[in-house]
Amino acid sequence: MAGMSASVSASMSGMSLAVSLDEVYSAQKTLSGVSRMTVLEGSRHLSALVGAPVHLKCENLQRTGSFKVRGAYVRIAGLSERERAAGVVAASAGNHAQGVALAASLLGVRSTVFMPVGAPLPKVAATREYGAEVRLSGQFVDETMRAAQDYASETGAVFIHPFDHPDIIAGQGTVGLEILEQCPEVRTIVVGIGGGGLAAGVAVAVKALRPDVRIVGVQAAGAAAYPPSLKAGHPVSIEAPATMADGIKVGRPGDVPFAIIDALVDEVRTVSEDELSSALLLCLERAKLVVEPAGASPVAALLSDPESFEGPVVAVLSGGNVDPLLMQRILRHGMAAAGRYLSLRLRLTDRPGALAALLEVLSEVDANVLDVSHVRTDPRLGLTEAEVELHLETKGPEHCADVGAALREAGYLVMS
Repeated sequence: MAGMSASVSASMSGMSLAVSLDEVYSAQKTLSGVSRMTVLEGSRHLSALVGAPVHLKCENLQRTGSFKVRGAYVRIAGLSERERAAGVVAASAGNHAQGVALAASLLGVRSTVFMPVGAPLPKVAATREYGAEVRLSGQFVDETMRAAQDYASETGAVFIHPFDHPDIIAGQGTVGLEILEQCPEVRTIVVGIGGGGLAAGVAVAVKALRPDVRIVGVQAAGAAAYPPSLKAGHPVSIEAPATMADGIKVGRPGDVPFAIIDALVDEVRTVSEDELSSALLLCLERAKLVVEPAGASPVAALLSDPESFEGPVVAVLSGGNVDPLLMQRILRHGMAAAGRYLSLRLRLTDRPGALAALLEVLSEVDANVLDVSHVRTDPRLGLTEAEVELHLETKGPEHCADVGAALREAGYLVMS
């Protein structure tokens, strides 16, 4: 089906879609010399779990650290001279902000980017360094989006939506073309979904050329607007989406990508916060790749049910822009989920040598002490009591159980 015409590719499953294969090819030409063809890395660990080859499409190594520059550049490049003269405006917590900032700078267009007040400082600094004027507004992306749209109405600047526009989707679809070129034998593509621009673009490109390839979308369970939307047959909003994966933390699907995903994506799954943490940890330890939680969502889906994916599989790591402080918390969470990090409190008799005796017990059971907090004066404690909070590096769930058993056997009251 590689020779499929634009009219055929734009009408699949009996539906006329907003983006065609030819438009994705056109976007690829526009992006020549701008975006990188990111590498496809094999993962022996995931391949062993799935029982078939698994490859990682490393968009975390794309310019600006995510796929977003693809769609942003195609969208801005398509503006008229009058529109370019008015400048562009966007709203984003990070990846789209940086993509728009770089794309606008490369095209000589003035850009203003609204970011939430609590946006991570490294993402704010990077957006400024790519050439945008950054304005902080609102606590949540929805509030920030409204501020950007108000600015567009007041100034005439063109609002660059992060996912709900055909040009954005066509640009993101170039990821799908690259996957087919790099792994022509692919059978399943797994991609994270927030608003839906990336998954929709990949679906348009891949299904036109290889309709036999299965496309699986992944959402964080706490911000999963697509399952109820697909059930209802139209985009619906969810209240207060909550997830560490801010790159896919979207409360309502975009109208344009929803229609494409409804028609072309085979399945949308959800993953838990524990699974996201474990996936991020695996990417760092096994693949030596820094990936943000949203980017790790396809890996989380593979870890949660590896035998359900037909290989070869390509998992799209959509971005790597993660705040170092958040990374620290996520890694600790991921280690805890894997039974490799144990936090507990216990009480002991407050006497000389008591703490040393406790540490000796931990040493005998081969637990690595990362941090100790020793409290001796607290109204909750008895006159001869002390409370100790311990953070331990452990070797897995069984070792965690052994540590707890050893402490209880030694007479300690373990409270958590």
